[in-house]
Amino acid sequence: MLTVSHLTKRYGDLLAVDDISFNAPEGAIFGLLGPNGAGKSTTIGCINGLLNPGSGTITVAGIDTATRPRDAKRAMGVVPQELALYEDLTARENLQYWGGAYGMRGVQLNSRADELLARIGLADRPRDQVKKFSGGMKRRLNFACALLHRPRVLLLDEPTVGVDPQSRVALLELVRDEVVQGTCVLYTTHYMEEAETLCDRVGIIDRGKLIAQGTLGELRRLLGERDLLQMTGAFEPARLAEGLRPLADVEIVLSTAEHLTLALPNASQRLPSVFALLQVAGADVRETTLKQPNLESLFIKLTGKALRE
Repeated sequence: MLTVSHLTKRYGDLLAVDDISFNAPEGAIFGLLGPNGAGKSTTIGCINGLLNPGSGTITVAGIDTATRPRDAKRAMGVVPQELALYEDLTARENLQYWGGAYGMRGVQLNSRADELLARIGLADRPRDQVKKFSGGMKRRLNFACALLHRPRVLLLDEPTVGVDPQSRVALLELVRDEVVQGTCVLYTTHYMEEAETLCDRVGIIDRGKLIAQGTLGELRRLLGERDLLQMTGAFEPARLAEGLRPLADVEIVLSTAEHLTLALPNASQRLPSVFALLQVAGADVRETTLKQPNLESLFIKLTGKALRE
């Protein structure tokens, strides 16, 4: 339903998206996971036509976005990071405006607007101006505006940023409802928990590169059944490799003068031996964090840093 092939986008000397490729089928959610500035929004912008790719091809529902941009846009719904709403208009007027932009008119538009107002919990406030709404209500209305024309591909660019927990739950339920109806969803986020609970497949992007992709199970297997042991303190990187050599199944993921990250199986049971070897290697450990295998630990292993750094 959505195919991105060798997509590249450059801003001057900055390579924002670096030769990424992925496929997202209908009735499924493909999560694009990465920190702020990783290239997620630029990728969304290239897909929806707001940005011109430097190279590569994109097809939406079998339509090439470069040769048939208007047809491709009709097949897409977009929920951007920044709210795309007119605050002086009412909830219904916003829906009517965006529905009209997709060629919807009369009974068809009004009926669909009523349906979506009910789905997002605003059926009792259709005539209220948007500027009177809470942040979560605005987010839900923004989502509804993207659904009016029943898009086959839905692009969600961090749609839950800055919303309260109750609104986040409501938005995620709306996403799931669309998938049940066969919609293909591309979901960008920097929230690990959202990606783990919501997505069928995940691509991890960092510094414009897609560094891993697959199902959650496939991605976890990249890490193996190893835990991540993160430590801060004072370390001598030149001595650490030799000092930890007796632990053959330990991998040094990150080693600096102040930070050390190790990947190893059954870490909780092996802390005494690890600390003993580190002490011999001249390390002064001041703080320790143990992470079991998940998307965050995989991200740390692949990039050497936490997602929110």
